[in-house]
Amino acid sequence: MALPRSVLLIISGSVSAYKSLELIRLLKAEGVVVTAILTRGGAQFVTPLAVSSLTGTKTYDDMFSLTDEIEMGHIQLSRIADVVLVAPASADLLAKMAQGLADDLGTTALLATDKPVIVAPAMNHKMWHHAATQRNLAQLREDGITVIEPTEGDMACGEYGIGRLAEPKDIVTALRNFGASGVLSGKHAIVTSGPTHEPIDPVRFLGNRSSGKQGHAIAAALSNAGAQVTLVSGPTQLPAPAGVNVVNVTTGAQMLKAVEAALPADILVGAAAVADWKPSSVSEQKIKKQNKLDVLQLEFLPTDDILASIAQHKQRPTLVVGFAAETENVKTNAKAKRMAKGADWILANDVSQNVFGADENEILFITADGEESWPRMSKQAVAAKLVEAITASYAQKQKLVKKDKKA
Repeated sequence: MALPRSVLLIISGSVSAYKSLELIRLLKAEGVVVTAILTRGGAQFVTPLAVSSLTGTKTYDDMFSLTDEIEMGHIQLSRIADVVLVAPASADLLAKMAQGLADDLGTTALLATDKPVIVAPAMNHKMWHHAATQRNLAQLREDGITVIEPTEGDMACGEYGIGRLAEPKDIVTALRNFGASGVLSGKHAIVTSGPTHEPIDPVRFLGNRSSGKQGHAIAAALSNAGAQVTLVSGPTQLPAPAGVNVVNVTTGAQMLKAVEAALPADILVGAAAVADWKPSSVSEQKIKKQNKLDVLQLEFLPTDDILASIAQHKQRPTLVVGFAAETENVKTNAKAKRMAKGADWILANDVSQNVFGADENEILFITADGEESWPRMSKQAVAAKLVEAITASYAQKQKLVKKDKKA
């Protein structure tokens, strides 16, 4: 999908402001016209000269420059671009945006703009999780602002957690998908995410190490691209993506029932790591160990095959996408799974390579036409790449329909 032709980039105060320089370079390489506003905080980390040397235009920072007000003005500046992007967006700037404050050029432009606004937050993990920040983000999402989620990792302050600015290449991909909203507008997508837990007794269950990060990222990316999204999630610790209808379930049987209830749909992405087995019977009481020599024997039955069931359903979505979590013979097993389940596409990964619970993934993308290796990247980037493939598929179908009508 095409990137916006022009971007107004607002750089606020964060140590990750240095990444904005790489972001500008990547956007310019794609032919995007970038105009920058550097806040007072942002100027503590990068200079106007460094920014201008990459944008090729003046970097704006002064709200009350008489010359700029005559030549352009903060109103015009807020409306010359196709998209307004705040990267990095500090906790302070997010708070000002949520309250509608306008005490400098950046916040005034944000309040005056009539163009789509996207923010890429960056801050300490405690600040990110603070109730005030989360309230501000909820308000911004309600106002129609798109949020590119920060990632998890080491921080400049020496701490570790969620709050790192998304990588510039991932921000570019998010911008590309943002422009694809017209293609998926009116489409309904169902995404399954997370693990399932099959009870053994009231205390124990059979499950797996899936965190749900990949499925939730896909749901968010589809929503950002304009689709109506139903996210059927097993037990996770993740917040619900903005603008997504979430159905929480525990077992595989509950997940299948929820997916069927959400039909009809245009797209199914089965990203959940559904437990393959369940106990043949569930004890009503906790199974107790009498002594250290006790041996517990359980009989297991296969769980519902959600991907195959939906692929063969009378209300089968137009596009059925599955995941194949493998530990050996990844390509062979994934190709066999696509055929056996009746899926259109399979995203295969080697889960022995520190994938479950991690922030990155490496994918072998398999379709009826062939295969494509996606190098290790953030799960948000994987989601964006998948949505790019989905939107391209729909765009191609629209072209074929138009061609048939002309014929």
